[in-house]
Formats: sequence, C-alpha cells, structure tokens
Amino acid sequence: MRADGGGFVVEAADRTYEADQVVVATGPFQVPFIPAISERLDPGIMQLHSSSYGSPEDLPHGTVLAVGGGNTGFQIAAELAESREVHLAVGTRQTPLPQRIAGRDLRYLEATGLMSKPVTSRLGQRMKERETLIGSSPGGPRKQGIRMRTRATGASGSTVTFADGASVRVDAVLWSTGFRLDQSFVELPVFDHSGAAAHQRGVSAVPGLYFLGLPWQHTRGSALLGWVKHDAQHIARAIDDFTRPA
Repeated sequence: MRADGGGFVVEAADRTYEADQVVVATGPFQVPFIPAISERLDPGIMQLHSSSYGSPEDLPHGTVLAVGGGNTGFQIAAELAESREVHLAVGTRQTPLPQRIAGRDLRYLEATGLMSKPVTSRLGQRMKERETLIGSSPGGPRKQGIRMRTRATGASGSTVTFADGASVRVDAVLWSTGFRLDQSFVELPVFDHSGAAAHQRGVSAVPGLYFLGLPWQHTRGSALLGWVKHDAQHIARAIDDFTRPA
C-alpha cells in the first residue's frame, strides 16, 4: 500500500484498489516466530510451531520440549503429556488468572474494569508489560507429570540447554513462541524507530490511514474479538469526520 495523489493505492494479489481512506485490520498474529536457537538443532529433530499443531499425532513419540509460557504452551504441553514425556520451558512467568469467576467467563475482566483500562493509564502500562495466563496455573503441569524448565537458551544436535544450566535431549520441539507483526506492505511514513505503527487509538498521523486490532492499541481487549468493537467504533467516527486535506 502506498500514497497516491490525495489517497491510497492498495495492491492485492489479483487486483488494485484506490481509496480515500484505509483501515489496516490485519491483526497481531501474522508471522510465526521461532527463536534462532532452533537452527542449531539436528535436522532429524522435528520442530513445529504451535500455529501448525493440530493434535499429538503431529509429533513423534519420545521426549517433547514445549517452549513458551503463554496459554498455548501450557495447553499443548498438557495434551502431549497424556502420551509422551514432556518438558515445558518458560522464560517469563505470567500472572495466572482463572478462566471463570462466579460462573462467569472472561467477562469478569470487563466487570472489574481491567479490560477497559487504557494503555495510557498507570495500571494499563503495568498490565501491558506483564501479560496474564488465563485458565492455566504454573503448578498444574507438575501434577500432570510435565517437567518445568527455565528459558531455553541454546541448542546443539538433539540437546537443548536452559538458563539454569540444565539440559535435555529431545525428539521434538513445539515452539509456542508467538507471532510477529508484518506490516511491511504499508509503504508510508507511519512507523516509529522500533518499527511499530505510530497512532492515537488507531488514528495515524497520515490523514486517512487507520489501524485496528493491534495489541494494546487502546486497552487489553483491543486485539480480542469480544472487545475490538470499541476501537472500531472510535475509528468509524474518525472516518465519518474525515476531510481530505486540500
């Protein structure tokens, strides 16, 4: 996508669009991220990103290392532990929260006001820097026979080493290490020095260009289906009020 005269040109695979205004709503889950240490493992060691995981049958029997301390890492490790020896490497501990409180699902985060705290607030900044673990507990895996490990820091052959100096030989590695944004298709001066889109609640400094669905775009719920509507409504009002500069 690029600027063209008073508007924008967006090139898709099969056609080209011209528009006065554009909303980039590609979300935060675009490019699966796998740490560089994966390249040091023997080619015979099966490696799979969580985005490609469907069931335990996707991985060989033997010792499996799941890497990643988010909800996905905990949940897949639990499923694999029913039929395999599983180790779970967690680099940063996340604050555990229950899936349900008083019979109510994640809506309790909204009822307590946590979901709507803006990123500009003190609490919002603290929450942004410390993500939460929903429905999983750090103590749960041990009860399921999962061996907890510290951050995976190195690999060689079939051996992965950890921050505490321990190591384990593995037959497969499941990378639950998240995703990276890819907005390289936006060929406009709208990114800061770190490569992140610069905006105010989705409204960029480039007239007529907006972003939607980014993590913590405005609140904890900005990238979640149940709450992204609030940012969408804000952007819709900006679109209605838009006047192309002369």
